[in-house]
Amino acid sequence: MQKFDAIRPYYDTEINAAICEVLHHPMMKALMNFTFPDVADEVWKEQLKKTHSIRDFQCNFIYHSVQQVLRNSAEGLSTSGFEKLEPNTAYLFISNHRDIILDTSLLNAALFEHGLVMTASAIGDNLVKKSFLKSLSRMNRNFLVQRGLPPRELLQSSKLMSEYIARLLRRENRSVWIAQREGRTKDGNDATHPGVLKMLAMGAGDDHQLHYFKKARIVPVAISYEYDPTDALKMPQLLAEANNEKYIKEKNEDFMTLLSGIMGQKKRIHIHIGKTLDTEIDDILAETDNTNKQIQALAQKIDDSIISNYRLWPTNFIAYDLLNQSAAFTHKYTDSEKQLFERRLELRIDANDPNQLQSFLAMYANPVFNKLKYGTIE
Repeated sequence: MQKFDAIRPYYDTEINAAICEVLHHPMMKALMNFTFPDVADEVWKEQLKKTHSIRDFQCNFIYHSVQQVLRNSAEGLSTSGFEKLEPNTAYLFISNHRDIILDTSLLNAALFEHGLVMTASAIGDNLVKKSFLKSLSRMNRNFLVQRGLPPRELLQSSKLMSEYIARLLRRENRSVWIAQREGRTKDGNDATHPGVLKMLAMGAGDDHQLHYFKKARIVPVAISYEYDPTDALKMPQLLAEANNEKYIKEKNEDFMTLLSGIMGQKKRIHIHIGKTLDTEIDDILAETDNTNKQIQALAQKIDDSIISNYRLWPTNFIAYDLLNQSAAFTHKYTDSEKQLFERRLELRIDANDPNQLQSFLAMYANPVFNKLKYGTIE
């Protein structure tokens, strides 16, 4: 067994055999029938049998799946900042995280459309426990983040992943996507966890950690959904945390969240690609030689980019005004948009429960609170 075999995606040499192994799986049929509703099964099966690389699988199949998701459950994907990226160049995309599958799938669709290097993307192994999903994730260039390990094994796992990410960036010229924190943001507060950066720094080898990060070309990514398709599913965990209770996931909760993210209504979506962190890293080096403070300062630079470039929607301003019982942002939404949001709220939570109401509104309102700190709302 090779060093990275436990976490890596398939190699191109393995793709065809992996596809043939799941070709007749009912979940593959469901995915392809969703993607190509007017195409006979034998047609897409023959095309899959001719697929011999991850890029071909992504461009000829997964890209079209993403377009179908957008047609069925969104009102368009807009992007900004991609013109700042160079072709044939690997970047370390550090992103806020809202949806298990779509965040990376939408980013890669946009990278493909702009002729840029697509990413290898981190995914928690808890999300791909079903053998088909694990195989599909490996076909789609996901690498595994091992969850729920005891401290010593967690350290070894982090070191392995950091070395793999460094290999992708340095030796394979492959861009990498990783979330700014473990798990999705449930409450709308996007913040980079220093532990993620410390893990990445373990791959620096003989390099100083900030020199390594500069060579890695860190690009902060801000993704925002007008409606969070999993908003109601996030409520039990938010309520447990509000009551200082330990939250235990239901058996198939991750899988249901995954499906809801794909199928649930999202309305508009925006991805902003931030400026590659370069002179910002020089500034940190000039300010402090304390490694922990450097990590904290870098996390703050990433947060500054994500929050200031996060696209706010009418839903965010409506939630802010409802939460504060104010009319501060009535110029940012229409009466019909407010009525639609209030209707969604009534359908998805018990609006008579003050804790549920508070948590649901805060999920949408917190990006406004955070942006106000930067003074970036017109």
